[in-house]
Amino acid sequence: MVPVKNINEALKNIRGNEVRIVSRQPVFGGDINRTYALQLSDGSVLFMKANDRQKIGIFEGEAESLDFIRQTGTVRSPEVLALGTDGDISFLLLEYIRSGRKSKSSSEELGIGFAKMHMAETSAFVKGGKYGALHDHLLGSGIQDNTPMDSWVRFFAECRLRPHFEKASHYFDNQTRKQIETFLSKLDRYLTEPEHPSLLHGDLWAGNYMVDNEGHPWLIDPAAYVGHAEADLAMTELFGGFDSTFYEAYQNTIRLDPGYRDRRDIYNLYHLVKHLNLFGTSYLPPVKAILRKYS
Repeated sequence: MVPVKNINEALKNIRGNEVRIVSRQPVFGGDINRTYALQLSDGSVLFMKANDRQKIGIFEGEAESLDFIRQTGTVRSPEVLALGTDGDISFLLLEYIRSGRKSKSSSEELGIGFAKMHMAETSAFVKGGKYGALHDHLLGSGIQDNTPMDSWVRFFAECRLRPHFEKASHYFDNQTRKQIETFLSKLDRYLTEPEHPSLLHGDLWAGNYMVDNEGHPWLIDPAAYVGHAEADLAMTELFGGFDSTFYEAYQNTIRLDPGYRDRRDIYNLYHLVKHLNLFGTSYLPPVKAILRKYS
């Protein structure tokens, strides 16, 4: 999507010349961006995310990720309406979703849709390899390296784990740094290449899906790329918030490879190191525990 020069140009493209913003109400949620519900003069509502002007890359990555998910036709995600800059801010305009209550049926629908997304064709989402994405993405913690590679294990080591270990190096003593190198050098002993590549949400914890007022689940705030479905599923277990109905629906739709439980902590190590870089030393003990277990 080509960025627009200001919000008025975006509204003109979306709703026409006569539409204007009537009110802008802050919406709770999100650690990185400011979020608003925009009430327009034609009675419609849009959802807006805003950040500093130079951080438009955050929204370019999110827009691409949401587009990937929508292209699979498997699980709902908001339509991207516009992105751009206006003065000292960058912004992303999305379809506004009226929220409802999570339920057993919404968990089941999410589990089925999530599994079907993992089964969808991925060739349109990465070029020059099986794993990665069309572009690198700017996240709150820095660049998400989506360099295409043909090996999932190599991609996970070099584009996910290693950059965050290097960024967190000041938290580690020499012994831990040696454990990290040993661990990365024999990662192929623990992880497996998938039967087929999967589109991943990339950051699916309980706060990154919502239910609309008709009870349907929606995936939001993705950092999507093509990888191993296990990496996405593992993160749903890291912080909790997904019930047994979700997991039963997922596993009734897609087969888990033997040994997933043994690999789950390795996949979540990526998120733990990322959180170590974002939020500090409270994440250091679980990182070191996993390293001791596998190195």
